[in-house]
Amino acid sequence: MVLTSHGELGVTGYHTGMGLEEFTMAYYVLKDAGMQITLASPQGGPPPIDPRSGAATNTSECVERFRHDQDARVLLADTLTLRQVDAADFDGAFYPGGYGTMWDLAEDIHSAALIAALVLTGKLIALVGHGPAALRHVRDPSGRALVDGRNVTSFSNSEERSTGLFSNVPFSLQDELIRLGGRYSKGPDRSPFVVSDGVLITGQNPNSSADAARTLLRALHR
Repeated sequence: MVLTSHGELGVTGYHTGMGLEEFTMAYYVLKDAGMQITLASPQGGPPPIDPRSGAATNTSECVERFRHDQDARVLLADTLTLRQVDAADFDGAFYPGGYGTMWDLAEDIHSAALIAALVLTGKLIALVGHGPAALRHVRDPSGRALVDGRNVTSFSNSEERSTGLFSNVPFSLQDELIRLGGRYSKGPDRSPFVVSDGVLITGQNPNSSADAARTLLRALHR
């Protein structure tokens, strides 16, 4: 699982990071299925957590489970750097979202290389919410954008507007995927919606995280 290391929301002065619920939803789906999980991020160490997703008022089952899961908390506190990750060691990757991904994973060369290597060898990649920002600079061996001609989804423009943060993100993720040639589709705002296209799995929003993880598991077991 690849997480953001970026904790600032542009020049607003507000903190951001990964979505805790988004991460824990997928983490426990995969862990409960017996997957061996490694966590990595651009800078390594503890990733920043968006304070809105980790607030004390968040009482979702997966977040509550995480709060009492010492092993998971220790694992999250010491993520590998992406430089340490070799695609050959893994069956696939899962990118939870959070606004931080729009700044670092969207531009990170090690993340792009990891995704390209996984796809080239037929391994699976799932990205949720703002996680598909990590696809921005991924190319196939011919130099073509990885998403070109593929069915994809991500956090939508309408969902961005509903948060009131659209003017603070560096680019529109929906528009960028379309610009790169992706066949973008979406479901109702904030409802689970997952799109699969070969080895590429994308989820529209944080509420799609568990379904995206289940889709990844089904594909792994084919």
